[in-house]
Amino acid sequence: MKLTNQIKPISYLKAHAADVVRDLSEQRQPLIITQNGEAKMVLQDIESYEETQETLALLKILALGNRQVEEGKVMPAGSVLTRLRNKTS
Repeated sequence: MKLTNQIKPISYLKAHAADVVRDLSEQRQPLIITQNGEAKMVLQDIESYEETQETLALLKILALGNRQVEEGKVMPAGSVLTRLRNKTS
């Protein structure tokens, strides 16, 4: 994803807020806002934000699982299934 066209100064955001909201919703591309020539924030549409949060949650779960495997905190799947079946009966 090329972001060079998605970098705007804060004055642009102030002058074109409605356009920015519309464009973010339609294009689903993040917008980088600068202040005094430095990147200060990233704006994105809510759907993209939610997808990002879901992806981060899944990555955290995977990292936790990998850590548990490395620490030897694993059981054979058959044993786990047997334990679950015994708890529900």
